[in-house]
Amino acid sequence: MKPKLLIVDDDEEIRSQMKWALAQEYEVLLAEDRPGATRAFREHRPVVVVLDLGLPPSPGAPEEGLAALSELLAQDPLAKIVIASGQSEKDNALRAIGQGAYDFLCKPIQMEELKAVLKRAFHVAQLEREYREIQERLGGDAFEGMLGTSPLMQEVFGAIRKVATSNVPVLILGESGTGKEMAALAIHRRSARKSGPFVAINCGAIPENLLESELFGHEKGSFTGAHVQRQGRIETAAGGTLFLDEIGELPLPLQVKILRFLQEQSIERVGGRAKIAVDTRVVAATNVDLKKAMNEGNFREDLYYRLAVVVVKLPALRERPGDVPLLAKVLLRKFTSQNGRTATDFSQKALRALQQHPWPGNVRELENRIKRAVIMAEGRSVSPADLELSDSSEGAFRSLKEAREAVEREMIQQALERHGGKISRAAEELGISRPTLYELLEKLGVDKPSLEKKES
Repeated sequence: MKPKLLIVDDDEEIRSQMKWALAQEYEVLLAEDRPGATRAFREHRPVVVVLDLGLPPSPGAPEEGLAALSELLAQDPLAKIVIASGQSEKDNALRAIGQGAYDFLCKPIQMEELKAVLKRAFHVAQLEREYREIQERLGGDAFEGMLGTSPLMQEVFGAIRKVATSNVPVLILGESGTGKEMAALAIHRRSARKSGPFVAINCGAIPENLLESELFGHEKGSFTGAHVQRQGRIETAAGGTLFLDEIGELPLPLQVKILRFLQEQSIERVGGRAKIAVDTRVVAATNVDLKKAMNEGNFREDLYYRLAVVVVKLPALRERPGDVPLLAKVLLRKFTSQNGRTATDFSQKALRALQQHPWPGNVRELENRIKRAVIMAEGRSVSPADLELSDSSEGAFRSLKEAREAVEREMIQQALERHGGKISRAAEELGISRPTLYELLEKLGVDKPSLEKKES
């Protein structure tokens, strides 16, 4: 099912244009006034709303739109409401942000910008709802949506409690799929900035030529296509937390600018000269060995020490095997409920297979396997076959390293087959960067030249 998006605007042409542009990705609901918006919101419970402040019967004033904002948030405080306003209404848009709106865009709205904001809003909303759902189910066993009773995870929870009360930068280290963004959000939610925005950006997922504008914003006319002034992610994180995921993928020229921002707590937009003070807490994360990157000249030493005031290391799932059954059972209940399935437990062989598996993809891999198993299971019990795991009690491998490499090789080959050998798409599905995937191809002996040919 497509995620639900409610668009509230009194202009029928704007509503139609937005629905046409967004219908492929979202189930678009439309409303033209406050009563229609509250009715649609109550009936369909959309996660994200685009709201025009100028609504009838007083489209020239913001009061009706602000009233709608309050009513929608009263129904669902976790809803992400994006305000659409004219250039002359920025003060009203900022009032809306103060009342709980997620973000605002200036009219005329650029569709690519809207799509980027919506994608981020749905992502943050999903994270928050998953955290709340797990907390409600496990009560005291959950820590800000993170699960784990192992000593290693208890150390992580203790570190987050301590660092959250300060305002220093934090560097989160861990393999792909260990929950680095969840840890960053836990720090934010435990901090004095919890009522401010949590703004996440993946430094490895955005092309280098767009990343500077995405981080620092740009002035109107600063480059081709810059039709309006736009705030960057750093500015939108003012008063809250900026999460720089995959900081190890940040190009060197931008490392210099991030370093300057950390030193001065101010930025300059692309094409601008004015210094803009920004008060935000920075949390960064990476699965890259930054010390090795520094030795190779790929990461600045001064930036590392600015970011790594406090380091939180997330353990791999194979390092806390006792947590696997706990996580698996919570995820099973979650996906069973979401999909209306009957599977309620794991067979003994499935539990044994879960604990034997080396989990190279960590919690993300566990989540994907259980999501598939819920769909494929025919009875009330999940089997190893449903999980695409084998109950290898007799030991098919001589060592844990061999078992892990075999699973990694299988997952990579399957991802590449699904995407016709395209490296970038396979890397995205596996949750790793392209350079990391190339290293794994060489390490595991997968035929890299033929795959590179397909990529081109």
